[in-house]
Amino acid sequence: MHEDVKQAALASPEGLQGLWADVAPLLRDADLAFGNLETPVAPGTGRPGVPFRFNAPAELPAALRASGFTVLATANNHAYDQGAAGVRETLERLEAERLLTTGTGRTRAEAEATRFLDVQGLRVAFLAFTDLLNADLNRGPGEPWVRPLDLPEAEQAVREARVRADVVVVSLHWGAEYRHEPLARQRQAAAALAEAGASLILGHHPHVLQPVAWVGQGERRALVAYSMGNFIANQDRTYEAASGEVPEGDSRDGVALQCRLVKRRGPEGKVRVTVEDVRCEALWTDNNWRAFRAGRDPGRVIRVVPVTAALEAALQAPPGPGGAALREARVRTLRVRLDRAASILGPQWLKAPEP
Repeated sequence: MHEDVKQAALASPEGLQGLWADVAPLLRDADLAFGNLETPVAPGTGRPGVPFRFNAPAELPAALRASGFTVLATANNHAYDQGAAGVRETLERLEAERLLTTGTGRTRAEAEATRFLDVQGLRVAFLAFTDLLNADLNRGPGEPWVRPLDLPEAEQAVREARVRADVVVVSLHWGAEYRHEPLARQRQAAAALAEAGASLILGHHPHVLQPVAWVGQGERRALVAYSMGNFIANQDRTYEAASGEVPEGDSRDGVALQCRLVKRRGPEGKVRVTVEDVRCEALWTDNNWRAFRAGRDPGRVIRVVPVTAALEAALQAPPGPGGAALREARVRTLRVRLDRAASILGPQWLKAPEP
């Protein structure tokens, strides 16, 4: 929730929902939709957001719920941006909108409680951990708590959750910012949690994409998204595909990872849940910072788009008021970002656009 993101919401007729309206159909079509909420929502007890210390408007939880989000991880390095009171208020506001949260709590026990959802005949367990905190305000067990990544404790939590659920999903805030390759600690943690019984490991924090990969074997195999990049932010706002180096736009890349969880009974009679039909929808954040600053656009625009759909629309659209040059610039930008996502995630995961 950078300040320019909030300004873009104010300029949008749809408000906050308008910032990701193009992605909302993917979220609403899912039985479960997960996201990492990297901001407190504490307008009552906190201060206005400033650089590197965020706070979101009161309308955000309702906008997320209406857009299709189901489960939000709140364990990340910005969890204490508005102090312990901000943790409490954030949870109260998210719960009021029936959003399931994981990774923080009004007490340590609440933060470390596994969350369960029963959907389509499956019981899904959610756990969340962070390897980084900008401010570590964890105090006593009766005070607000953000769950840190202690690997032995995390492994035990996954083992216990696996006994009570068909599938275990783990959210991890980890890694190094702006680095495309996972750290050794990320790989070690992913392997250990897969062995403990996790089926999906969803990573975030680097603000850029990192690979998607299978870890482990047989019944102890997990799909790991080491970093899903940014969903929405104001980073890399000056990037232009025509004049900038490709990496200068990396913090405007994201990915919506889609998969099916399938419950089957094997020939030996044992029931298993497998992760199938994995597909990554590349996302891109449109940002009109240059045009707005130059006075060419009257309002601030920051909006997430699915790259493949946006590219297909651009290829089929007639030249607009700006002529063919603007359309060509749009097509070039989206092709560059799609290629960039494929090179990092692995091309096997991405849907290619129609020719």
